[in-house]
Amino acid sequence: MPFNKEPVYQHGTIAKCAIVLVNLGTPDAPTRPAVRRYLKQFLSDPRVVEIPRAVWNLILHLAILPFRSGQSAKKYATIWSREGSPLKVYTERQANKLQALLEQRGHHDVEVAMAMRYGSPALPDVLDELKARGVERIVVLPAYPQYSGTTTASIWDAVFDHYKKVRNIPELRLVKHYHDHEGYIDALAASVETYWETHGRGEKLVMSFHGVPKRTLLLGDPYHCECHRTARLLAARLRLAPDQYLVTFQSRFGKAEWLQPYTAPTVQQLARDGVKRIDVLCPGFTSDCLETLEEINMEVRHDFESNGGQEYRYIPCLNDNPAWIVGMAEIAEQHLIGWPTMLTPAQREAQRKDADIAREHAVKLGA
Repeated sequence: MPFNKEPVYQHGTIAKCAIVLVNLGTPDAPTRPAVRRYLKQFLSDPRVVEIPRAVWNLILHLAILPFRSGQSAKKYATIWSREGSPLKVYTERQANKLQALLEQRGHHDVEVAMAMRYGSPALPDVLDELKARGVERIVVLPAYPQYSGTTTASIWDAVFDHYKKVRNIPELRLVKHYHDHEGYIDALAASVETYWETHGRGEKLVMSFHGVPKRTLLLGDPYHCECHRTARLLAARLRLAPDQYLVTFQSRFGKAEWLQPYTAPTVQQLARDGVKRIDVLCPGFTSDCLETLEEINMEVRHDFESNGGQEYRYIPCLNDNPAWIVGMAEIAEQHLIGWPTMLTPAQREAQRKDADIAREHAVKLGA
């Protein structure tokens, strides 16, 4: 197998460190062609749909893409901002603010880049760009707090597949999950508490996580357990009794059984049971996106109100909330330990001199 062409080797260069923040992805525009391209890439991933490829390809190309692309494009149009896709906008802000905060905390020798698993900027392209800039150490930080084979593992697939074609591979550190990390839980709690201070508090807090097929749990995927651990820790941090919050799962697709209880039917039943106000939070999404802004804040809101509910309050995702940027920095720092990201001026000068000496030796040897 041929390897990708390497950048021109520069003798005596100083190795750099980087963090790559990777989110799921988004179409480039709220149009049928753009959404179709995005869905084709997303739904062609065997990590996302574990159906035999021959069967699934027929379903995907004959039934799903021709019909769902237009429907999804209309939904994307309802949440698209002047800056573009909310998921991409917020992920980019997170990367920029994480970079700034790490610099404030003394990490002057690390850069933060944003990538998408599906769509653009494509993860392989970002990894190539970092390589061209001399980055030799990379922390891959998924935007998914809870690990799942359908999400986090798919990022690992993309990273490993990319480096199968690379001769000189950088040092890698992969953040598997942070569903119970104190910085993440603190950021969620601060978000909810700030919202309650302004808008008051509902009778129930519904924590809606993205769903996955139930069979993934039975086959050993820890996602379900990690969602519930997040919920328990957040509830404890907010001092909620067990009857004051619920854990549900949204975004079911297809006829197979997914993790339950499902969000929409649960919210409908709460309204029918006489609950007048609920607050809904999506802890598994670190950036607002179609699944939060359209599905939860529009569709599920309608489900609650049409069944007798009076007040439906959606609490936004962490997005670029300062508390979350601090949490991200704490997570990143744990995975940067031992790497030269906080060099003193003297250390940086010594490293520069070593690089100059190495370059001189390389020239003498005919480089």
